[in-house]
Amino acid sequence: MQLLFETTVDGDLYINWLLSGLLWTVLLWLGAALIASVFGIVIGSGRTAQSSIFRILSRTYVQVFRNIPLLLQAFLWYFVFPEIVPSALGSAIKTMPPPWASFIPALIAVGLYTGARVAEQVRSGIQALPKGQREDAYALGLSSIDLYICVLIPQALRTMAPSLTSEALALLKNTSVAMTIGLLELTAQAQQMNEFTFRTFESFGIVTLVYFALSLIVYGIAALVSARFATIAKVAASPAQGRT
Repeated sequence: MQLLFETTVDGDLYINWLLSGLLWTVLLWLGAALIASVFGIVIGSGRTAQSSIFRILSRTYVQVFRNIPLLLQAFLWYFVFPEIVPSALGSAIKTMPPPWASFIPALIAVGLYTGARVAEQVRSGIQALPKGQREDAYALGLSSIDLYICVLIPQALRTMAPSLTSEALALLKNTSVAMTIGLLELTAQAQQMNEFTFRTFESFGIVTLVYFALSLIVYGIAALVSARFATIAKVAASPAQGRT
């Protein structure tokens, strides 16, 4: 830990480097989690839709973004995408100031990749529900959108809590891919500290502890949310049980 309070070559402290890397890691995790949640729910629902067009489009998204390595996707968004869009947009992307020029491609890559994985979890959760619920909802006059928003998705998310926790933890680890395109997140800061001090064990050991602490926080939050969902489900089921 002594390394954190030593002076860097630019007159700063290594702990400030670490805190900066922590900030960008957390921002990347939160942004990618939001993207993955939206795309995962929409695409996962599309995988179970009655429309064959929605199913084909959703399946194509999952197959493309889940089966291309995340590192390659980050390179494609960072190096290739600015070259294939209209020149004005490409120039605007290339001239973005750092670290945004690295952060945004990493955010898109990690978010869409994780979204494909979440979509499969959502699909499995919806398909595990009794088929009679869909028929009952239509009999009550609910539209397809209302069916998914009010009936299928809330129930599927409750049953998916353990798998979604694993995806959240995997997403936290996958943020380290951003270092390959120049974002100074936690892993990149550890490498930079090691290059300037040659104290490998301390540099990577400290960052390992930080990742471990972040994982415990994510797991704790997920456990609280799961417990809350379980309580709501029990309360909702109690009147029904009382009538039987």
